[in-house]
Amino acid sequence: MSAPALHSVSVRTARPADEEALGELDRSTWSTLHAVVPRPRPPYDPFFDERHRPDDFLVAEVATPSAVGPGGTCIAGYIRLVPPTPLACNAHVRQIQGLAVATWARGAGVGRTLLRAACAEARRQGANRITLRVLGHNTPARALYASEGFAVEGVLSGEFFLQGRYADDVLMGRSLTP
Repeated sequence: MSAPALHSVSVRTARPADEEALGELDRSTWSTLHAVVPRPRPPYDPFFDERHRPDDFLVAEVATPSAVGPGGTCIAGYIRLVPPTPLACNAHVRQIQGLAVATWARGAGVGRTLLRAACAEARRQGANRITLRVLGHNTPARALYASEGFAVEGVLSGEFFLQGRYADDVLMGRSLTP
């Protein structure tokens, strides 16, 4: 199956009005490939809360087909970018704590666009380093991160017990300075 042709992918900061769409995207993309929490079940928790604020998320949008109406957009994915700790000595680092791309948008560069936008936003916020954690068996995500300059900086072997098997927690990071 070839990647869909998505034209005019744009990235913006999430807004409170995105909560329903982002919650649905998050639930629809849940997978044992990346999730360390059980599959969400109703009643669903809010997508945004005091620890997950709209300002923490970048959202990828694509133009909707003209049949839907002029100027319309649809959310194709999100990435969450936050300081890894509240410590002043760690303020130069940002961490990616979540990346999701709608099934219909996969393979079209949405994840790469979000990753690059997160790096640019981290730089704008004054960070000179960005990190993330990814499950060892999530080969597609690890390949994407490596292709964007992230290197494995540590592995917590067997850190999670998921569906009867141990899974590694892989720590990856990269510099944001030229």
